[in-house]
Amino acid sequence: MELINKSHPEEFILLGFADRPWLELPLFIILLITYPMAMMGNIAIILVSKLDPHLHSPMYFFLTNLSFLDMCYTTSIVPQMLFNLGTSKKTISYMGCAVQLYFFHIMGGTECLLLAVMSFDRYVAICKPLHYTLIMNQCICILLVATVWLSGMTYAVSEATITLQLPLCGHNTLDHLVCEIPVLIKTACGEKGANELTLSVVCIFFLAVPLCLILISYACIGHAVFKIKSLEGRKKAFGTCSSHLIVVFLFYGPAISMYLQPPSSISRDQPKFMALFYGVVTPTLNPFIYTLRNKDVKGALGNLMRSVFTCK
Repeated sequence: MELINKSHPEEFILLGFADRPWLELPLFIILLITYPMAMMGNIAIILVSKLDPHLHSPMYFFLTNLSFLDMCYTTSIVPQMLFNLGTSKKTISYMGCAVQLYFFHIMGGTECLLLAVMSFDRYVAICKPLHYTLIMNQCICILLVATVWLSGMTYAVSEATITLQLPLCGHNTLDHLVCEIPVLIKTACGEKGANELTLSVVCIFFLAVPLCLILISYACIGHAVFKIKSLEGRKKAFGTCSSHLIVVFLFYGPAISMYLQPPSSISRDQPKFMALFYGVVTPTLNPFIYTLRNKDVKGALGNLMRSVFTCK
């Protein structure tokens, strides 16, 4: 199958909030502030996880991958948003749209699965502490991450490629801030019921199945925590999971409401606000959530800052 539809337009017009022009300047300023914050926060997480020997564990190996994902996730859409919001030109080339479509959905699909893997890591750490190092050894961790990335790429390449084959009948206007699969399906002409059904089935696998695994993992964790007699032990066990639970809620909430409904039933502004939320807000908040609620990360970050200023 060809990756590019030969009858495609040269460029797409991204309407964004054309009907609400007063929103463009505030959004531009917000993105201009939050994008560097997201990049610096996630880079800091990656650096402390790599440089501090105390953080060389499976939990922080997965957290490093999550931070890298968030950086790629937000970078795949925010520069284009800034360009469109900051100028009168609201267009993106067809090739640029296709590249954005692939990268954005690779990162999204991979993050869904990675959050499930991180919950499994917490399950093993709390419910099987004596076997933790045996089960979550380096080879298993690398294999899990490689599987997650490969699955995310397979989903994005297959689903985006099928979507790009849909006839557009000369339509080149997308009522969105970015190029996304549901919006392209909605814009296409002709019979697209099969595409909507395929998208729903795939999204059930990438959203509902990992979420069920996360809920099962935390049900087992909760059962194990309540068996701990020491109040201090309970607090410590809960503290290692609370950050991940918050991140899961922030990511899966908007993603489920967006993708587990047929694209034809999605309201006009819903995709725009969802793209802003899970493409901008969550990558910005994640480093702060893991830093503020984790003593090890806070300590490692403090040591890194002290060493930098000492060197200067």
